[in-house]
Amino acid sequence: MSVQSIYNNVAATNVNTAAKTTEKKNEEVNTTTAESTKGFDETAVVYEKSPATDSVTTKNNAIDREAIIAQMKADTEARMNQLTDIVKKMMTGQGNAFAIASGDDIWSFLASGDYTVTEAAKLQAQEDISENGYWGVEQTSDRILDFAKALSGGDVSKADELLEAFKEGYKQATGAWGKDLPDISKKTYEAVEEKFAAWKAEANTPAENTPVEETTTKAE
Repeated sequence: MSVQSIYNNVAATNVNTAAKTTEKKNEEVNTTTAESTKGFDETAVVYEKSPATDSVTTKNNAIDREAIIAQMKADTEARMNQLTDIVKKMMTGQGNAFAIASGDDIWSFLASGDYTVTEAAKLQAQEDISENGYWGVEQTSDRILDFAKALSGGDVSKADELLEAFKEGYKQATGAWGKDLPDISKKTYEAVEEKFAAWKAEANTPAENTPVEETTTKAE
């Protein structure tokens, strides 16, 4: 065999060996890549909030709830104070009208600073405290209940709280009067209680079902 033939055989062998080595390495790389990506699904990639993000969200929700509860309490207290103040002024006004009309306990009215009670004022006061008058039992108790309903937004579940506010207003009016309010005010107190009870009873009474008209089918 010539030297050239031997050289050609060696070169061919080296080329084949190099090719096989490269192929083997490629197979190893492919195998490693397949193993490392085994079970990986690009469509299943989902962002998950970190525990820290969840904690911040929970804390903010808790703060929001506390703020809402605090606001509800403040609103309720404001409604109660409003009715208490209204009742105090109304009962005091009723008492003053009674004092002018009857001439009894006139000192309570004079204590307000108005020392002039004319005959016309006395006649007007007598009309005002009459059965159908502005300061009469019916109209005064109606106004108090109307104010309560307005403050509650028509929510009868607030009735008991508002009734307590009425009682507090009556108590404050009694204190401002200096002694027990006149009999007309006591009757108004009773009328208010009765009307609150009627309001609650009316709300708790189920609506009557409309009767269904019966139809007669003629036999064929």
